[in-house]
Amino acid sequence: MIKVQNLRKVFRVHKREPGLTSSIRALFRREWIEKVAVSGSTFSVAEGEIVGLIGANGAGKTTLLKMLSGIIHPTSGEARVLGSIPWKRENSFRTQIALIMGQKAQLWWDLPAADCFLLLREIYRIPEDRYRKNLGRLISMLNIGNEMNVQIRRLSLGERMKMELIAALLHSPRVVFLDEPTIGLDLTTQRAIRDFILEYRAELSPAMLLTSHYMEDIQRLCKRIIILREGSIVYDGSLRRVIEEYAPYKEILVHLRRGIGAVPDAEDLSRLGDVVECSETQVKIRAPRDRIAEAANELLQRFSVADLSIDEPEIGDTIERIMAGRPEEPR
Repeated sequence: MIKVQNLRKVFRVHKREPGLTSSIRALFRREWIEKVAVSGSTFSVAEGEIVGLIGANGAGKTTLLKMLSGIIHPTSGEARVLGSIPWKRENSFRTQIALIMGQKAQLWWDLPAADCFLLLREIYRIPEDRYRKNLGRLISMLNIGNEMNVQIRRLSLGERMKMELIAALLHSPRVVFLDEPTIGLDLTTQRAIRDFILEYRAELSPAMLLTSHYMEDIQRLCKRIIILREGSIVYDGSLRRVIEEYAPYKEILVHLRRGIGAVPDAEDLSRLGDVVECSETQVKIRAPRDRIAEAANELLQRFSVADLSIDEPEIGDTIERIMAGRPEEPR
């Protein structure tokens, strides 16, 4: 549904220099520099797939979504969304996509949501029976009550976000772009939005591209992620593969019974893996995945263990290292 080949976007921005002299000079002769926002992106998204687009602020995530939704033109490269070139903005293309931006509203603040949806029905020329069916389904999925007849400006942030989702999905788009859909929401509303997106995907199977700074969004919604760094794709694959390739270890945490059995020695235990912590009451070792069972078995045999747990490394920490250009795990 989405195919991107060597997509690139370069902005010309004014070169700013500190000082009064530079500011006065800029009034008469400005200097411009080129900033690469997206560089040579190539990927595809299939029907029913939710792909997470991850990167630090300024990595090019929103710029990429804006190009794929037809808001801005690329500098070079090709993209096809549902077989159409997005920036041509043909009506047949625009009626099959949706762009949801958590930091920007598309509804009219002085109108209640019910009236906004009627306007959108006319804009998208949705047949009456289909409109009623879609609206009823979305209201039920998001658990909307009497808020439909309240002015948008008087709704809470979470309620407004639910209305924005209904507005974007009312015409049953086949491709959905989600830019920070849960930003600023409380934990309960974030969970409700995630559950809704999964339910909507299961029912209608649109292709979805999601950006988010909340790792819970990515882990809950996306099996595949694309990591951007300074406009370039540095990783495209499954979340599971991120752990296997960039964090090839697990952590063993052992709680010991005080005063019973042998006292752990960090130097001796280092042959099992990296010793993160070693005391009379607790031992924490980072061991290679293929030696986890061996290391855990030896710890159980040698010490009086009160409790033992084996944990995966934090996926968020691993992704942050990749985004920062430090894929290896620090010792």
